[in-house]
Amino acid sequence: MKKYVVTLFIGLNILYGYSQNIISGTITNTSNTPLSNVQVYVEHLKKGTLTNENGYFELKNIPNSTLKITAQFIGYNTQNKTVTINKINTVINFTLKETVYRMDEVVISTPFNKLQSENAIKVELINAKEIESGGNISLIKSIASIPGVDMISKGTGISQPVIRGLSKTNVLMLNNGVKMENFQFSSGHPYIIDEFGIDHVEIIKGPASLLYGSDAIGGVINLIKERPAPEGKIIGDFNTQYFSNTEGYAANLGVKGSSNNLNWGIRSSYKSHEDYEDGNGDFVPNTRFNEFGLKTNIGLKKSYGVFNLFYDYNQPNLGICVSNSIALIDHKGRDLEYWYQDLSNHLIASKNTLFLNNYKVDVNFAYQMNNRKLQTDYSTPAFEMVDMDLNTLSYEIKTHFPSTEKSEYLIGFQGANKTNRNNEAPNHVIPNADVNNYSIFGFAQYNISNKFKPQFGLRYDYKEISTEEETNKEAINQKFNDFSGSVGATYAVTDFLLLRSNLASAYRTPNIAELTQNGYHNGRYEVGNPDLVSQRSYEADLSAHLNLDKFLIDVSGFYNKINDYIFISPSDETTSNGSIIYYYNQTNAKIYGSELLVNYQAYKWLNLNLSYNFLVGKQNDDSYLTYIPQNKLRANIEISKTKLGILSNLYFKTGILVAEDQNHPSIYETKTSGYTLINLGFGANIKSINVSLQANNLFNKTYVDHLSTLKDLGYNDIGRNITATIKIPFTLK
Repeated sequence: MKKYVVTLFIGLNILYGYSQNIISGTITNTSNTPLSNVQVYVEHLKKGTLTNENGYFELKNIPNSTLKITAQFIGYNTQNKTVTINKINTVINFTLKETVYRMDEVVISTPFNKLQSENAIKVELINAKEIESGGNISLIKSIASIPGVDMISKGTGISQPVIRGLSKTNVLMLNNGVKMENFQFSSGHPYIIDEFGIDHVEIIKGPASLLYGSDAIGGVINLIKERPAPEGKIIGDFNTQYFSNTEGYAANLGVKGSSNNLNWGIRSSYKSHEDYEDGNGDFVPNTRFNEFGLKTNIGLKKSYGVFNLFYDYNQPNLGICVSNSIALIDHKGRDLEYWYQDLSNHLIASKNTLFLNNYKVDVNFAYQMNNRKLQTDYSTPAFEMVDMDLNTLSYEIKTHFPSTEKSEYLIGFQGANKTNRNNEAPNHVIPNADVNNYSIFGFAQYNISNKFKPQFGLRYDYKEISTEEETNKEAINQKFNDFSGSVGATYAVTDFLLLRSNLASAYRTPNIAELTQNGYHNGRYEVGNPDLVSQRSYEADLSAHLNLDKFLIDVSGFYNKINDYIFISPSDETTSNGSIIYYYNQTNAKIYGSELLVNYQAYKWLNLNLSYNFLVGKQNDDSYLTYIPQNKLRANIEISKTKLGILSNLYFKTGILVAEDQNHPSIYETKTSGYTLINLGFGANIKSINVSLQANNLFNKTYVDHLSTLKDLGYNDIGRNITATIKIPFTLK
């Protein structure tokens, strides 16, 4: 049925939407000086180019439609213009205002691809260059530098994001808009995804269930793929990194090309790390890991539509530091022999936009094949204790109605069909299961006098979960359905002061593990609860954004009331061999906090940055929730120079991270002492080659973070790590 619908859409667009339009224009600064090498990009078309020495650009083969065109250039503000294309030649000019730092970017993860300042919900961005120069071993660690974002870690290779105190199945990880299905019910299950070949990462802090479904109750992290090459070019880059602490290395090579109608790309990567060492010089056994990755894509651009096909493959092997492996590993190394996760993930995604006059229809499909194996040791009943396949077919159709400068509308349908199957390995962490999810949603945004921009959204979800009966697990067949809603607005008080507010109600259904588990997992005996009901969240957000000539101040606060919050806790019961039994339970809870960001450009060459996040998570009886991170203060100083001899874009930075004591752990946790880390970094371009050196935990501090799951085993976090990075771009055509 689906293929007939798609065929019909294509046929209608060929009949009514075919055209060969051209968009052209000139980009200048406020002094009317042409700007060369400005990126001009149309997100819906995945089509872009660069301005020439006269500031001129031209994009061909443009459909009759209403499109957003973005002009972006370092040192200038980003502009996003909406233009209706209904004639062969359309001229649109940009005048960019010089700015000391980037403050506004186009957001892909929200419904209408608007600038950050135009969204009622809080969205943060971190670009690929910041991730590369951060010197962090893991992608999640790089993201955790953003106020309100943290991570649960089990060493350097295994981590999960935390957004405003919520984690695991309360937070979604997206690969270019595709929800990652990754057995994410456990903090010991990292997402099978890497940072290579991305343009930037977008983080939605707070409920995002309207667009992404019930599991986005805490927020969304979306990895946006790198843009296609400019038209008429074939370009590439080679990147390599060395990490002193783990004697680790990472390398990736990518090539991409683009013509008037076709774009393509391919990238491969490899990582390898030994066990890390703490500040005392002691290695932490079995925190080693290795990973291979491959990404390819091809896209076709026609006047009636844009069609893109992506394939991603990741194969990480991740050592697990548990009591069983500690006894077997007596030296630092990188080869995995005992107690490791043997994982693989294939993702095929088709992302398409069809044009029918001024309507745009997104038709997207994705298929994921995720295999999770647990390799143990020969003293266990089987060396391969777990072998599970999770296959997921997801699909969506979104219709963008004809928009104007005053209003935009969108309605959509999403569906997902998941099957979990256990293979011959003896331990079934979760049973064979089928999950089907269907939803409809709609959004609207208005622009009232260019100052007040309200947004509204409503969504309905229906989910079925059915499992097979096993020896120690009863079969379940449960249905969940509910609504999510959101209302918010931005208000520009002046040209330099923006207020943002949002009220959202979202929900999360229990996952398979929470409903069915009955056995050992994560080193403890866990029992699910088939009577669990959906969590319901009510969150209020308010933020203010002040942008003066040299100052940027962003302050936000939120209050999240969660009814029937799902958590796991130990009981007074034990198994026959004396292990404590952990049960899944529910309670009402509340999480509230605030985030502060201050940026001061004292001089063109001197930038000061300060951020702080404060967070409290409690049950209604005032006992504290688990996995609530320490409050953290970050301060950074960066000195930069455009040119110095053979060096260009030179910078030197130093930073401090101060984590406060966590004196309010849950009754299942222990207190954690605060710590202070000093970081140092340097980077520059030598001709077109980019080099950087980053020292994290410069003074080799011995510490442990509150969200480290190795804390209970007596292990500290990573000591001093110096990362050297080289990026070599090249042009083939």
